[in-house]
Amino acid sequence: MSEESSFIRIAIFASGQGTNAKEIIRYFHETGHLVIGKRVEISLIVCNKPGAGVLDIAKESGIPVLVIEKEKFFRGSHYLEEFKNRKISFIVLAGFLWKIPPELIRAYPDRILNIHPALLPNYGGRGMYGSAVHDAVIAARERESGISIHYVDEIYDHGRIFFQTSFNLSPDETPESLAKKIHALEYKHYPEQIARWIESFKLKA
Repeated sequence: MSEESSFIRIAIFASGQGTNAKEIIRYFHETGHLVIGKRVEISLIVCNKPGAGVLDIAKESGIPVLVIEKEKFFRGSHYLEEFKNRKISFIVLAGFLWKIPPELIRAYPDRILNIHPALLPNYGGRGMYGSAVHDAVIAARERESGISIHYVDEIYDHGRIFFQTSFNLSPDETPESLAKKIHALEYKHYPEQIARWIESFKLKA
């Protein structure tokens, strides 16, 4: 097997501090985790915010960075040539706040995955991210919450669900305590579900 064909290359898209990205990098790089007999490499960090914390994580991990511009991402080339040149096979969204353009979705059918900090289809859609989600869940007096890992389509938080897990909220739950529990679930499940997602492509072949 050639060196080129022995790697599965992932691009992580992130807009913020990159805590989920850090866990994904640790899972695949530090543990040497193999998927379908190949080494998974986080080959690129894509970010839309200069100065975002995820860029420091990329630097610490020695991962190349692509800081994208809005006009080129939505109405220009969508950076497709850059992804092709870097041989990116899968895209993982980890707190990326821009909607993915249709051209990129078509170029990566079923190969873009996102995580959402609530039980979709509830509490999703435009503007529903971070503390806004937890505030809404608490305000609605929900009895449970959790995370949803889903395929990305052309509508915010709409693609079919790949994985969900939930837990019961305590009577005195606050948005802050809920956020802490959600983060723990994200760090525990997202990396391993990414591996399972990639494995599923072997089964389809």
